Amino acid sequence: MSQSPFPEAAPDFSDPLGLLRACHGRIEQHCATLRKLVPHLREQGLDDEARNAMRNIHRYFTSAGQLHHQDEEQDLFPRLARQSLKLADLIHGLRQDHEKMEALWKQLEPLLARPDHIDDKEAFAALVDAFTALYHAHIARENEELLELAHHIFSGDELKKLGNRMAERRGVRINPL
Repeated sequence: MSQSPFPEAAPDFSDPLGLLRACHGRIEQHCATLRKLVPHLREQGLDDEARNAMRNIHRYFTSAGQLHHQDEEQDLFPRLARQSLKLADLIHGLRQDHEKMEALWKQLEPLLARPDHIDDKEAFAALVDAFTALYHAHIARENEELLELAHHIFSGDELKKLGNRMAERRGVRINPL
């Protein structure tokens, strides 16, 4: 079977679970760039390439990354938590991850916003490692467990409501229910 030369279209609000997965992919890409920054800073120093990468990572996690967590915390998690005790337990753990991520981000954010303030490259490396490792494990749990279950649990109406809430959060107007 031949592959199309055209890239697959990204999911939109009509596929909110696909959109969440796609966001996880972007988060993983930003985390990979963040991990690459550690040796880059050691070897190349704080050059334009590093500054640009830090600016992009900062912008992503302070905008789209925050919206993604709100999508989960305010809409996805509550809809799933009431389905079963097992799901409620999984969601409790994912919420704890979000709290840890936020605490790590509060330490990392000012360094990405003002890279000239990275005085201790080893401490920065440890922070990057903790942040990216937590995200990697968290995303794996969400993709492999939570989103798979959500795909089987949610009706078309529930998915539409979730997509509408996600669009609304971003100021995007789509057809009402």
